[in-house]
Amino acid sequence: MIAFVRGGQTEKFEILVIRYQPKIFGVVRRYARREPEVQDIVQEIFLKVFQKLETFRADAPFEHWLMRLAVRTCYDFLRQHQRNREYNVSDLGDSENNSNVLERSSAEPKATERSAAARELVEAILAQLSPAARMVITLLEIEERSIKEIAKLTGWSETLVKVRAFRARAEMKKALAKIPVEKYL
Repeated sequence: MIAFVRGGQTEKFEILVIRYQPKIFGVVRRYARREPEVQDIVQEIFLKVFQKLETFRADAPFEHWLMRLAVRTCYDFLRQHQRNREYNVSDLGDSENNSNVLERSSAEPKATERSAAARELVEAILAQLSPAARMVITLLEIEERSIKEIAKLTGWSETLVKVRAFRARAEMKKALAKIPVEKYL
């Protein structure tokens, strides 16, 4: 397909979009919460793919190249989102919102309720992290990628990935320290 698109048959690009769209949506949803943001990022990724398809050298599978571009685009989104961050009711500092999460997770809750509360807590903590920290924690801990894979996806050195992972964990500890532990027991 790639050769056809490069050769001028741009209508074949739709086949690539259809094939890889579910995977790209899955990746992007790990970095953006709101569906309109997710859709915008996915659209931006495929626009970049179309514009940069000539740079694909076929040294590695197309999917690897696509995932690298997707992760870097998500990182750009996180950095921009950090600058334009809006603080709202869902921030961890709001004790009223914390009690809502806690109500769902207290008094012998069902496993699904505990899972939902844990997911909300993780998302809230991730939202407090810097873009680099959120990126490395998501790739390392949530997507369970290796240091080498993260280095390839982000373009960072392996040492930098390790340093950023260490710093990200420290940021997470600081965010968790702001939460009264006894409320979650």
